[in-house]
Amino acid sequence: MKLQFERIEPETGSSFKVMHHTEPDLCGVYWHYHPEHEIVYIPEGSGKCHIGQHISRYENGYLVFIGPNVPHLNFGHGADLYSQEMVVQLRETFLGDHFLHRPELVAIRRLFERAHRGLYFGEETRENVGPLLMQLPGLNAFDRMLTLLRIFQDLATAIDVTPLHADGIRFDLNPREQERINRISRYVEAYYRQPINMQEVADLANLTIPAFCRYFKRLTQMTFTDFVNEYRVNQARRLLNSSRTVADISYEVGFNNLSHFNKTFRAVTGQTPSAYRHELV
Repeated sequence: MKLQFERIEPETGSSFKVMHHTEPDLCGVYWHYHPEHEIVYIPEGSGKCHIGQHISRYENGYLVFIGPNVPHLNFGHGADLYSQEMVVQLRETFLGDHFLHRPELVAIRRLFERAHRGLYFGEETRENVGPLLMQLPGLNAFDRMLTLLRIFQDLATAIDVTPLHADGIRFDLNPREQERINRISRYVEAYYRQPINMQEVADLANLTIPAFCRYFKRLTQMTFTDFVNEYRVNQARRLLNSSRTVADISYEVGFNNLSHFNKTFRAVTGQTPSAYRHELV
């Protein structure tokens, strides 16, 4: 199974990302990693858990907190009964470089350190924290932040927590590589609608074009072209929620050929754009 690097963008006006899934992932198995911490809460149902080297099954719901760069499988895949899933993704520095070093947050700082191994929480904590997580999408930005801190404090002081020992194959990026990836990602974010200039991208990494291509493939397990196309497809998925034509959307996200867009979209998602749009109805 190919390991993929996932680029996560915080929501507009927020320092972290909240996603409420009410349908299982239709894009198949997705073995991936990212530099963000992640909370995953599934209120009910059973399925498979694969985080790092840890493989197990969950029953009657699931709550886990995963540290950065720990590979994991999408949790909705293979679920026997899928109801919904709440996901929170954030960098350790989402409130600033030194915020977690405040004396009032010592327990939360320790929680973040322990999350590198993957933390599974039992039924009692799920019942306490689950409703707070489910509230997040409907809260304003300030209340959402306060509620998230409350959630972290509850997780930090929970006694029904089990480490998953999932950190055996973490992918640690040193600060220089993280900054390189961030520069490259910001460039793609800004220019994905037009043809990408490979020389400009290589210059951002202070590498020649051939050296950059090798570097990017080694770091992310995907070619830079695949990375750009996947980003464009993810932008198209958002636009398919609108009434715009598929052809219009394909050109909007940087494809200059409708046939190429359809082929790439299907390669990334397992569906044609029209079929994906039909699933949204």
